[in-house]
Amino acid sequence: MSLIRDSKFQCANTTCLPFISVITTDIRNCQFACLGQSQCTSATFHRSTSNCELFDNMLNQNGNMLADVDATSMNVISGTRFPPKLTMTTSTTSSTTTTTTTTTTTTTTTTTTTTTTAMPAWSNTGGMNSARKVHTASVLSNGTVLVSGGQNSGGYLSSTELYDPSTGVWRSTGSMTSTRVFHKASVLSNGTVLVSGGDNGGGAVNSAELYDPTTGVWRSTGSMNIARSWHTASILSNGTVLVSGGQNNGGSLNSTELYDPSTGVWRSTGSMNSIRYGHAASVLSNGAVLVSGCQSGSGAISSTELYDPSTGVWMFTGSMNNARSWHTASVLSNGMVLVSGGSNSGVYLNSAELYDPSTRVWMSTGSMNSTRAFHTASVLSNGMVLVSGGSNGVYLNSAELYDPSTGVWMSTSSMNNARYRHTASILSNGRVLVSGGQNSGDYLNSTELYDP
Repeated sequence: MSLIRDSKFQCANTTCLPFISVITTDIRNCQFACLGQSQCTSATFHRSTSNCELFDNMLNQNGNMLADVDATSMNVISGTRFPPKLTMTTSTTSSTTTTTTTTTTTTTTTTTTTTTTAMPAWSNTGGMNSARKVHTASVLSNGTVLVSGGQNSGGYLSSTELYDPSTGVWRSTGSMTSTRVFHKASVLSNGTVLVSGGDNGGGAVNSAELYDPTTGVWRSTGSMNIARSWHTASILSNGTVLVSGGQNNGGSLNSTELYDPSTGVWRSTGSMNSIRYGHAASVLSNGAVLVSGCQSGSGAISSTELYDPSTGVWMFTGSMNNARSWHTASVLSNGMVLVSGGSNSGVYLNSAELYDPSTRVWMSTGSMNSTRAFHTASVLSNGMVLVSGGSNGVYLNSAELYDPSTGVWMSTSSMNNARYRHTASILSNGRVLVSGGQNSGDYLNSTELYDP
């Protein structure tokens, strides 16, 4: 919703009075109240009284604004309304009685039933058996979610667990052959899960292993040529897995490798032009892989590169408008890539930008309401992008939605727990499961569901 601060609607005629006034705790909930009503086109929130006035004919009001430092008015932007709409059912019954004086009396009874469906919200679900952060989460072909490794107050973990969306319960499954943190997990076309690299407490490792969902057992597979953690892993259209960059005990890396599931062997491929860790990798609709930003010794960088699987060669593409690391990158339904947040030299960012693969150009889009890094981003079934949690010097429980049709971010319900370095998984029913992470209290085993 677009905000008009220090102003209230002052209608010139009675037909544009508010159709309803409600008491809300803050302006955000006043926005929610309007977005949840299909006929609401604008609203005014009065801070001193917490009164939220909802209007249904915005055009009549815009020419009748009145200055009021206690008020903030807002208009609904096309495309930002919550999917649930107000449903109204009206039934009318009439009865007529005629007397000898030919006087007719008509009595009308009107019954109105108003039904509102739930707005987007977070709800707690089952807790994991072990608290963990910087773990991985993978949605399996049967709809369950596998989390692996990570770290808690007891150290680095080899344990793994499965979440069953039908029951909301976590159960332990086989442990990995090695403790791992800062590793990556990839669901292969045959349904097995490949875990690569990470740190086992003694430094970066080059080992990799496979999880078989049918048996719940992990087994070792071929090792990478170079030990690495904080790398990225991307599944290519031919089923191979590309890992890029990261760190090992000798420093940051620009090397990349390919894993072939049919042989269990890793082979080196072209190196990136820049060393990168804390970067993001996105598989584009044409099969190329885009890596963006990274952390370096002197701060974050803005450069981005494209990997061509047909040649094994990396080439620079357009640079982002802002240098960033520890950001998120999301491939939208229109093929563009949205990057959001991150940090640069200790400064947290709320800026976001879009990469157009057809022009190879980055352009700025709307900024988030909060600066954040180490957050998660999930592309919902309606095409919107949900970002949750993270840190900007304090741990965050806030969440926001990006609408690609308008380029606007709007706040949505906050998580029940602040968390960063958590995971977010899109379930088959469209809900988003966030698990673990850390906040000021401690490592978390709690998990939550977001219902769009």
